[in-house]
Amino acid sequence: MGHFLSKNGYGLKKKSRKLRKKKKRRNCFLQGPCMLCFIVHGSSGSVEDDWPFESAAVSKLAERYVSLNSPEECARFLLSPGELAVWEGQGRSLLSKLIGPPALFCAVVPDYSEMVCKRKCAELQRCTPRKQPRCAFQEAMENGEERGDSRCLLPSLPSSSSSSSSPSEEDGSGEGRHTDAGSASTSSTSSCCCQPSHNESSEETRSAENTDTSHINQLPSSILLKVFSHLSVKERCLAASLVCKYWRDLCLDFQFWKQIDLSGLQQVKDDLLVKIASRRQNVTEINISDCRNVQDHGVCSLASNCPGLIKYTAYRCKQLSDVSLCTVAVHCPLLQKLHVGNQDKLTDHALKLLGEHCKELKDVHFGQCYSISDEGLVALAQGCSKLQRIYMQENKLVTDRSVQAFAENCPDLRFVGFMGCSVTSQGVIHLTRLQHLSSLDLRHISELNNETVMEVVRKCRNLTSLNLCLNWTINDRCVEIIAKEGRSLKELYLVSCKITDHALIAIGQYSSTIETVDAGWCKEITDQGATQIARSSKSLRYLGLMRCDKVNEETVERLVLQYPHIVFSTVMQDCKRTLERAYQMGWSPNTSTAS
Repeated sequence: MGHFLSKNGYGLKKKSRKLRKKKKRRNCFLQGPCMLCFIVHGSSGSVEDDWPFESAAVSKLAERYVSLNSPEECARFLLSPGELAVWEGQGRSLLSKLIGPPALFCAVVPDYSEMVCKRKCAELQRCTPRKQPRCAFQEAMENGEERGDSRCLLPSLPSSSSSSSSPSEEDGSGEGRHTDAGSASTSSTSSCCCQPSHNESSEETRSAENTDTSHINQLPSSILLKVFSHLSVKERCLAASLVCKYWRDLCLDFQFWKQIDLSGLQQVKDDLLVKIASRRQNVTEINISDCRNVQDHGVCSLASNCPGLIKYTAYRCKQLSDVSLCTVAVHCPLLQKLHVGNQDKLTDHALKLLGEHCKELKDVHFGQCYSISDEGLVALAQGCSKLQRIYMQENKLVTDRSVQAFAENCPDLRFVGFMGCSVTSQGVIHLTRLQHLSSLDLRHISELNNETVMEVVRKCRNLTSLNLCLNWTINDRCVEIIAKEGRSLKELYLVSCKITDHALIAIGQYSSTIETVDAGWCKEITDQGATQIARSSKSLRYLGLMRCDKVNEETVERLVLQYPHIVFSTVMQDCKRTLERAYQMGWSPNTSTAS
């Protein structure tokens, strides 16, 4: 194929001996430099640029080559007798693959600038750093070297079956040649010498899958457990545990079942608590608030099998009775937190058992448990001397006797709340014994006088929060003493108290610690009081003026601009802040109306 159409074919006779001596050193299978290699592997320029013959000779050669009909005739036309005998030994099938149709003589492959004849350049082709499948030619070369065979297989050139183009040659003015899109794509695909090995590519794919470390399950189990710890029980049980068996096992890890929050799940029933108790005996926290289908049996099973229970929360479980709380008290001696607000069926009997068995109790909440009286609270106070928080709300059977019992037996109390209870100033005055008291809630105490409040503020030097809302007896003089004596006070709530502008002016003038003042629904507050406290107080950060009708909204707007570090609470200002937060979260009136 090479000698007759080679670039140096016109000097063949003079250099025949030299070519035969160099035959062994040539890598091209046709012992080039052959014109076919330059046509296939060369640039997209015109062939006539480097054509060594005259135009008449070229035309004759082209006409003769086009008239050939089979690969065998092409071989006899292009190869010498010796070379033809060698390649016929390889088989005619190889010749049909190697020697293309006459159209190949004129076809030009548009983009093969990187692929040149091996005799001109023996360098490796450039490739990207990522691992690429080896071409069949390289694989065959390597296999041939391993077998000790010097022969190599050539990648297939375009054949008549894969080429549907009808190339047309124009004059040598450099305008180029054009083929249709189908032939161009076919020839560019088939003439590339780097054809991937299917077996090797599949092996590399499998090895890549086996060595892939980007899957989340490749992370250590401790990290996955930390991720799952941020999920709720519902998300872990109904979503994460259904992904795979590995995740299911992680979701059943004991650390997730130490703190169980089932609040608001109406599908939770006794059988679930029984299963938890039978499988997980290390539960330390349980929250079944608003679980209306949980009965005493489920709570008793859980408490009986979890002696290490520390926190028990069951708000608004009206269906539960003394039986469940008594079981918790008897079987959970390490109990520290007990919140059972709004349970109508609780009685003093359960509180007595708590005082007998739960000596570590520190935080109790019995708000709106209307059957509880002084008898149960006194027993609780006497038995649980480590109490730090006690909160009662609207317990009409609780009187000054309970307040006195807590003040005398629980010196570590820090939070005390008797909102709406039948407590008077005679009981509140006993709270002056509590040196660690930091938060006091005395809302809606019917018989609370100013002197008692002032005495509590003077004696409880660590008091930081005082709630006196809904007490019509609290006046300006009491607020002034609070501002002067409350050196640690930061929060003061005076909603619906009998105060005027003088109270606000006194707070701004005498207190350097109060940050929050709520004077909502105080009808005597005017623009003067709001302006004076905002101007004089250096610590104020929140001022509640809700439904202070004598305070003009224009004044509040001016104060908002003048004192941006203070949050002013009015109906209009709260609406503006709510709308601003809604807009920031993507809400718009149009979409809301359409939905």
